[in-house]
Amino acid sequence: MRIFSIQAFLLALISLSLPACIPHDEKHEKEHQKIVVTSPLVKEVKLTQPYVCQINSRRHIEVCAQANGYLDEILVNEGQSVKQGDVMFKIRRVLYEARFQAESAEAKLAELELNFTKKLSSDSVVSENEVSLYKAKLARANAKANLAQAELDFTTVKAPFDGIVDRLERREGSLIKEGESLTNLSDNSVMWVYFNVPEVRYLDYKNHQGKNQNNSRLKLVNSQIELVLADGNTFHQDPGDTVTVEANFNRETGNIAFRADFPNPDRLLRHGQVGSVLIHRTVADAIVIPQRATFEILDKRYVFVVGEDEKVHQRKIIIDHEMDDVFIIKSGIEPTDKIVLEGIRQVKDGQTLEDYETVKPAEVLARPKPPAE
Repeated sequence: MRIFSIQAFLLALISLSLPACIPHDEKHEKEHQKIVVTSPLVKEVKLTQPYVCQINSRRHIEVCAQANGYLDEILVNEGQSVKQGDVMFKIRRVLYEARFQAESAEAKLAELELNFTKKLSSDSVVSENEVSLYKAKLARANAKANLAQAELDFTTVKAPFDGIVDRLERREGSLIKEGESLTNLSDNSVMWVYFNVPEVRYLDYKNHQGKNQNNSRLKLVNSQIELVLADGNTFHQDPGDTVTVEANFNRETGNIAFRADFPNPDRLLRHGQVGSVLIHRTVADAIVIPQRATFEILDKRYVFVVGEDEKVHQRKIIIDHEMDDVFIIKSGIEPTDKIVLEGIRQVKDGQTLEDYETVKPAEVLARPKPPAE
């Protein structure tokens, strides 16, 4: 048993010291991988920036009672469309009608007293000060009657604008207090779609806009705004290319809220929905290179540029935008430069390339990305 253990230990030790076996074909392929060189391509590109959004009605309010009493009638249903001025709720009017009648009677009495005092004043029986006193009493009585009339009118709750009725908060027979919510009303003719934009994107949009005196409205130059709903379909209305920008940045997130206004004639959109806003921007004469032609060192991007002397030089690049398989370059290389596309791991800074293949940039971008990459 002991001899067997020593033999097993020696075999294990020998196996660990042997080099890893590399398939001959794979090793041969790595040693002889062809170096491919191409150039940046200047073309018009369409950039798409997605943002999660919240869809709100242009006007979404609480419909509240302005009078105390029992809820006598509910004249609307949940989800019903109403017009401005339509009666929605009725609160019991008995006490308010009695108060209005009493105050109206007081006003009528004050008017009779004033007329009688004026007659006496014309006969020099009473002074003008007495007439002024009864004028003030009439004005006060009329004010109380008008207040009673307003309180009586408050027992009828009407729609302040065209909209859609939300959930009914109270039922017929409920005792209602002044200021208590009865339902919500949404004006869905135009929807306000809010989305948060990072500060970098905000500055980018402002720089492309140029000078504009109206700071609350921002024109997204050469851009198109789309709204994608939860089912993946694109909303069919066009809000234009101008958005409203809030006044302040959120210090915790570094974002600022944008608002796009979407017409909603079919009332498809409802208050509280969510979706995605897509901002498509067309960039002319953009410098585009494949992502696989770059490499990263300490969070910075580089390419190998082949000079006129056929020597390779490492060069830092600044990326403006990232797309599916390409980078749009802000600075670092020019359209006339030649860059290493394939075989990046085989070249070094300052190395002279003796044998490489040149491929046109249009052909490179037309090819699908290799699965191994």
